[in-house]
Parts: sequence; C-alpha cells; structure tokens
Amino acid sequence: MSKILENLRYADSHEWVKVEGEVATVGITDYAQHALGNIVYVDMPEVGDEVTAGEDFGAVESVKAASDLISPVSGEVIAINEALEDAPELVNEDAFGNWIMKVQLSDPGEVDNLLDADAYAKLTAE
Repeated sequence: MSKILENLRYADSHEWVKVEGEVATVGITDYAQHALGNIVYVDMPEVGDEVTAGEDFGAVESVKAASDLISPVSGEVIAINEALEDAPELVNEDAFGNWIMKVQLSDPGEVDNLLDADAYAKLTAE
C-alpha cells in the first residue's frame, strides 16, 4: 500500500505538490517510486527554467524503466534538490521527503485543478 499524504495535491501523472504561499514544492509520489523500482537517475530542470503545467520538466530512470516528469504547475524553477544528483535512490527511501524542484507559481489557481488525497487514492486503487 502506497502512502498518500492528506496535505498535498496530486497530478494524475503521479507527481505531488505542496504549496506554501506562492511556492510549490514538487516530487513524485510513493506510488510512482514503487512502480518504477530502484531509481538510478533523476533528470531535473535548471534553476531559472520556466515550467508549464502538463509539460515535461525532466525524467526519472530506474533499473526497470524511464518515466517523464510532468509539471503539475507553471512558473519559474527556484530550486532543485541537488542531493538527488549524487543519490537518486533517496526518492525510493522517502518519496515525500525528497522533493525534485521548487517553483515560483505564475498561476496559483492551477493547484485547484489537481487531485486531493482522496481522489488520488481512488486513481491509484484502479
């Protein structure tokens, strides 16, 4: 059973979002890291890059597969989790504690289009 945290929003492409003011922290869900298996590489955007909701911003590679990362929000990347460059397996250890990027939101209302914990639980139960 995958962990789903109540205080986050979720994309149907299995990214999570935590919003604090005008900044969104983005990572992949526990469900996604379980499905991928042992993660060996995380391709992240650069600080200063613009990301658009619904478009690729990077990828996660595991021993089994590679999966595109789809941005759940739009805005400017203001931080990346540099620890993942040397230790991508941290995502397997704690998918919610090891975020991928932080975004200065250009449209905070986009978050309202994301799934809440209950809706994401239903999606991953199918």
